[in-house]
Formats: sequence, structure tokens, C-alpha cells
Amino acid sequence: MKTIKLTMGQALLKFLDQQYVEFDGVENKFVKGVFTIFGHGMVVGFGEALQQYQGDMVVYQGKNEQGMANAAIGYAKQKNRREIIACTSSIGPGALNMVTAAGTASVNRIPLLLFPSDTFACRQPDPVLQQLENPTSISITANDAFKPVSKYWDRIARPEQLMTAMLNAMRVLTDPADTGAVTICLPQDVEGEAYDYPVEFFAKRIHYITRKIPTQGEIARAAAKIQRSKKPLMICGGGVVYAEAGEALKQFAEKFNIPFGETQAGKGAIPWNHSLNLGGIGVTGGLAANKIAADADLIIAVGTRLSDFTTSSKGLFKNPLAEVLSLNVNSFDAYKMNAMAVVADAKETLQTLTASLDQAGYKSQYNQEVVLAKQEWDQEVDRLFGVEMDAGLSQTRVLGEISKMMSEDDIIVGASGSLPGCLQRLWRPIKPKTYHMEYGFSCMGYEVCATLGVKMAEPQKEVYSMVGDGSYLMLHSEFVTSIQEGYKINILLFDNSGFGCIENLQNSQGIPSFGTQFKFRDSTTGQLSGCNLPINFAECARGYGAKTYTVHTIQELKEAFASARQDKVSTLIDIKVLPKTMTGGYESWWRVGVPEVSENPSVRAAYQQMKTEIVKAKKF
Repeated sequence: MKTIKLTMGQALLKFLDQQYVEFDGVENKFVKGVFTIFGHGMVVGFGEALQQYQGDMVVYQGKNEQGMANAAIGYAKQKNRREIIACTSSIGPGALNMVTAAGTASVNRIPLLLFPSDTFACRQPDPVLQQLENPTSISITANDAFKPVSKYWDRIARPEQLMTAMLNAMRVLTDPADTGAVTICLPQDVEGEAYDYPVEFFAKRIHYITRKIPTQGEIARAAAKIQRSKKPLMICGGGVVYAEAGEALKQFAEKFNIPFGETQAGKGAIPWNHSLNLGGIGVTGGLAANKIAADADLIIAVGTRLSDFTTSSKGLFKNPLAEVLSLNVNSFDAYKMNAMAVVADAKETLQTLTASLDQAGYKSQYNQEVVLAKQEWDQEVDRLFGVEMDAGLSQTRVLGEISKMMSEDDIIVGASGSLPGCLQRLWRPIKPKTYHMEYGFSCMGYEVCATLGVKMAEPQKEVYSMVGDGSYLMLHSEFVTSIQEGYKINILLFDNSGFGCIENLQNSQGIPSFGTQFKFRDSTTGQLSGCNLPINFAECARGYGAKTYTVHTIQELKEAFASARQDKVSTLIDIKVLPKTMTGGYESWWRVGVPEVSENPSVRAAYQQMKTEIVKAKKF
């Protein structure tokens, strides 16, 4: 057996550079680069390998470990999970900064490859700088925190262990049903230790992402259930996007006159103005999808996790006869809500079902309900886009104006706060992959950093981060990286002086505003109830080297947006919007933990309302 002597770090890079995926006959190089922030646990061992390596992968300098991992998630999501950028960090706090990103990737089923450095495998210098000592077991390190948020976790205690670890890592990363965060911990002494690796370990390796075909039995059972339904409703989830099944879903809907609502991850797979597209569904959904869902006797969930936001805490489907048919490549998701499960690829399943139902002559029994619901909702969106306020800008009006100025190819990125609700309800995408929303974890701080990843994936397009001031303050580290690398991104910062989304939730449950507004502490009351913090976000971003604008009026917004499109460097538009000018709910309910005992009568009333809704909601 021919071998080559390399350090573990060198062998790791050589292996990564030879990984490819193939989907529907199209081959892609899988690992396109590495994000890194060097520290003492990384810079000497794996860092030396990165500095010396002569392969194709590009090394990017992150500014915050979570931020760079968010950028990597954004990149992989935009690439439909067929290309990734790996992330590596030092030990201790640097590694732990990536735990949140690992959770974000796993919840959203996005491949994320993490290489946090670890303590010494030999333990000779214990405790090393930044080592977390657990007196119950010295083998426990900070990196054990990755276990519950990783789909695969391993620690390379000897250089030869790299081989089995990385084959398993690729198995998980390229599995459409089981992908997510993969964490490979690299003890800092082992990073530099050498081993005679078999040359075949570094041969080009193609990982085939295959479409799982539904069985005849699954199709027969699913077709029979659909044929028994009179008013079915489909839910278009993120799995439709990743399986490139948008056209198949559209044809299925048209053939059998079945309307559909969209999840955050599925939005944009089919143009908003399709006659059967009812838009967002659930807690952050619109009136059309939620009204039709209330009467539907069958819910056909396609590629969705059926989260509480999608199902309105399982209270959206009010028809007592309503059942769920779930088409999902992931069996864990497919069996949710007591569904009849078809565990298979979305495109293959929809196409096969289309042939079966067409042969049976099936058609839903909708008349004008869908048309009228869509018309009513379109009128409501137009109204919200035109809302004017004497005291300043409404959030919905700003979104309406921005939507007019964007092209069909522009991409928006979001994740948290009130903007995801407004965007799922109001945004009108025409082309796939132009609506990029992380709402599985709703991770604050994802927006700006992921926008860099999306821009790296689609450098020819204009990419816009839709972010609130609260989330921007949490994390926007890779804004600087975008300037450093020459990837122009655009930050649309909606400044409403606080955590407005959570304040709305607080108030809706009878609780007065407390701890959710960005105000000075009042010396009389002792509370954060003084004047608003006068934060000049544009001035701060200008210090990074970005081109910035501050907006108080619609005219200023139009001028800033037009100018920003012409700028060659990353931009930030600081948009001062009025609090409480976002969209509200539309015939939906979201269960939150309302106090059972309170001196506040409004809270007691909210608790009673919650009890009423729980009784009506499905229990599965």
C-alpha cells in the first residue's frame, strides 16, 4: 500500500480538496474554502497546513466565530446544500462561539462543517490556556457542548482516526435527510502530528446525492387519501426548494386544483402571483392561506418540518376531519402530527402522485373560495404597503417601497425579529432563491453575516440583509469581512429603537412594555424608560469603510436605495421606522407560556384565552 507522510492538519486539507457531490448528473466541488479565526489552538498546527497548502480552497479570515459560521450556512443554503465552506477556530471561547451556528445549521438541515481546536490529547500541559476543566471527567472539554447541536461529532485523538472521522462526516453532510452541523474536534497537539496515510484516502471522491423513490405502496396509500379529500391544501416547505421540486408542485397543484401555502423556507419556490399560491401560512402567514387552512380536510405537507409557526401551534387546521399527509425525505419530519408518511424525494413523489391521481380523474371541490381569498389578501398587502404615518415611516410602507425598487433577481436575507413575519406575509418573490430566510432557529445575528455567504454564492446579484436594530447589535461581524474581500452586500437596517417584535408579543399577552425598548434608565423610576438611545448606525458603519445613508422619509429612502445600487463597496441604509408599525397576525394563534397566576387582569385574560385555544388545537 502506497503511503504519504503528512501531519493530520495537512492530510485533512488534502482530503477536503478532493470531495465532490453529484446531483441529477451535475457534479460540484463540495468544499470551496475555509473560514478561520486563528488562536493559539489553531494557528500553529492546522494553521500551518492552511498557510502551506497549494490546493484550490480559499482561506477567509472571519471576524467572529459565530459570524463566519453563519456566513458559511448562508452560502450552503443558497447553493442548495451542494457546496460548503468549512469553519475552524481555536479552543475554548473561540470554539464555543460556533455552538449557536451549529444549532442553526442542524435545525435548518443545512450542512456546516466545523473544526474547533481542542485541548491536548496527550494532556501533558493540562490545563492549557482556555481549557475548560471538568472535575468529573478530564476528557470533557468545551467542545462537548457541540454534541446536542451536531448531526455528527467526533474528536481526533490520534492522527490516523482522521480517516474514519472524515468519511462519516461526508456521509452526514451529503445526506439530504440527515444533514446539519458536523463537528470534528482537533486536539492541538494532534493537528501537527504526522502519520503515513494511504494515498487512496486522497483520491477524488464523489458523493452521490440520490433521489429516494417512493414505494408503490406509499403512492397507493397517499393517492387514496387524496382522492377521499374534497378540499385539500398543500404546504410548500424548504424540501421543495432543495429537491428542485417547484415545477412539480406547481403542476400538481394546477392539475388537481389544490391551493398551497408557503413556509419561510419554501417561499419563492413558485412565483407569488400564481393563482393557487396563497402565500405565507401559519403564525407569520397571511389571511388567504390561513382561511383556507381552517376548512381544509387534508393537509399535504411537502418538505416541511411542520413547526409551531407553520401549524399555528397545531391550531390552524380547524376542520375536525382534517388529516395530514406528509411527503418528506426525512422520516422524523414525515411522521409529525400523526401524518401518513411518504418518506421519499419531493419531486419524485409529486410526479408519481400526479400520474396516479390523473389516471383516477381526481379533482378538488374548490369553487371560488381560493380565488376570493387570494384577491382579498392581495388587496390587504397593497393596503399595508401604502400605510402612511404622520410621525414617521411605517415598516410596511418601507417594505412596499423597497419591493418596487428591487429587481426580480435581487436576493433578500432575513432571520429574526418582526421582519420575518412582515416578509413572509408581504414579500412577493418571482424567482426561486431570491427569498433567503432562516426561520428554523430564527437566529438573531444571522442576517448580516449570512448575507456575505449568499453574496459569495451569488456574486453577480445584489444581496440585501433585512435586519432590525436589535439583531444588528447582536452580531454583524462579517460586514467587515465583506469589505475586506470585496463582496458588496447591502444592509437595510430597520431601526425602531428596541426589540419591537418581542415587545409586541409581551403586550399581546397583557404585559406592559418592559426591557424591550432601547432607552436610557430613568433616574426617577429606576427603569429603562427614559429617552431613546440616539444610535447613529450609519456613522458606525462608515467607520468600517462602508458607504452609508440615514433615512427618515420615503424620498430619502428612494435616493439612498438608488445610490446604494451604484456603490461598489458594501452599503448600510439606516432606516428610522416607527415602533409598532409591523404587520399583525391573521387568524392564527401562537402558544407561549402565559403566567397562570398574575395580579394583572390582562395577563389573567390572556391565560384564559390560551386555555381556550389549547382545547381546539390538535394534540399530536
